[in-house]
Parts: sequence; C-alpha cells; structure tokens
Amino acid sequence: MLFQIKSYLQFLWHSKNEHAVHSPFVFNLLTKCFYDRKSKPEYAVLRKYRNSLLANNNTIEVTDFGAGSKVFKSNTRVISKIAKTSGISPKRAELLFRITNYFQSESILEIGTSLGLATSAISLGSRSVGIKAKITTLEGCPNTMAIAKSQLQLFHFDNVNPVVTEFSNYLQTESLEHKNHNLIYFDGNHSKKATLDYFELLLPTITNETVWIFDDIHWSSEMEDAWEIIKKHPKVTVTIDTFQWGIIFFRREQPKEHFIIRI
Repeated sequence: MLFQIKSYLQFLWHSKNEHAVHSPFVFNLLTKCFYDRKSKPEYAVLRKYRNSLLANNNTIEVTDFGAGSKVFKSNTRVISKIAKTSGISPKRAELLFRITNYFQSESILEIGTSLGLATSAISLGSRSVGIKAKITTLEGCPNTMAIAKSQLQLFHFDNVNPVVTEFSNYLQTESLEHKNHNLIYFDGNHSKKATLDYFELLLPTITNETVWIFDDIHWSSEMEDAWEIIKKHPKVTVTIDTFQWGIIFFRREQPKEHFIIRI
C-alpha cells in the first residue's frame, strides 16, 4: 500500500490534462473520449450488471495463476466481495466502454475475465456503434468464469466468447487468431515476467490501428519496471499513463511520445 501511495503522489506531480497535450491524436482522444462527461444509457446496464454481483453472497473457490491478491487471504471468496474489491471500478468501466466505442474495434481480446465487469463494458462499447465486435475473453479459474459466463448470458452479451485457459498456453497455441485483435485489454497476471511475455507473444499481431491497455501498471515495482520496458520498445510510439492503466499505440505516423494524464 505504501508503494502505491508513493507512486500515486509521483503520478500527480507529473500528470497533465488535455491543455498540455500538443498531439492532435491524443488531444482528440482526451477531449472526445476520456473527458466525455455526458451520461450514456449503457451506464445503467453496467450498474445493473455490477449490482447483481454485489448482491450475490455465494462463495467460490478461486484458482489464482497470477501475482496473488492484496485483499484476500484465502482462495475461498464471496462473489460480492470479489466484485467490490477486485473488479474494475464503475468509473473505469465507463471509460473502457467509451474507449471501445471511440476506436470501434471489431475484434477484441481480454486477458483476465474475472466476473466479467470489464467484459460487459467492452461488449456494450462495441454494440453501441453497431459493429458488435467479436470479443474473446480469457480466464484461468473455471469457477470464476462460470459466474461470469452466467452473468454475460443473463445480460445478453452474446458477442463474447469466454475461454477457460492458462493465458500463456492460449497465446502460444492460438497465435494465428490474434492477428485480428485490434484492441487488447491486459488484466490477468500482474507480474513483470507475465506482462512482458504476453507483450512479446502478441507483438507480431499489431497493426497501425492496434490499441493495448495494461491494467495496474503501478501495482508493484515489478509492474512499473515492465511498463518502462514496454514504453521504450521501438515499435511502441504513443503511450498514456493514467496511473491505473497504461495505454499504448503503434501508430507509425506518430512521433514517440509518452503522456501522463489525469482522468
């Protein structure tokens, strides 16, 4: 916790808003997407999805292949508490909806389904512009995925393909399919090695329009190290650090720039 507080204070010191951004691409992204304060009807659906999980006091046994939890001491967990403490926040879910909507990505990969809170935002974001993207979401824990799958079916998110798998195994064996994923949300294993492994495995699939979002880049010193390595990669041009997320682009026409942005 102390590490994250220190990191956040450093973030606040260095962060800017749209008025300090001179890149037209990033300026438009901030003003038309990040800072869009208008209410959306889809936000009500996201709230209903979340509230149904918050009302679920059943317990499940969680299989954790990642870096572990800073909240839970046991793998037997109450579903409502997972939704409250481990899932994407309401504000971030709305932002993820807007990002998906803004870029109109037709094929999306999510690494780390959990209870599907982020998945629902991605699905709604694609449906709202009429593209109804194909979404593949990966989860290592079968019990967690069972809850997510039930929720996604209940809310009719039928453009989502849930896959129970160990992430590295999937990325190594199904790499040809990833050539069409133009938006990827990385939220599955908050360790330096896993993050960089996924980055390298998926790097051959990028296009000029690819958007990657890495969750919890300041979760630990290891994750900050991984983020610094990703930023410096020669194929990465534009990066945006929002503290919670690191967003990267591979746009060849853009000069290499790094932005630290308050949301």
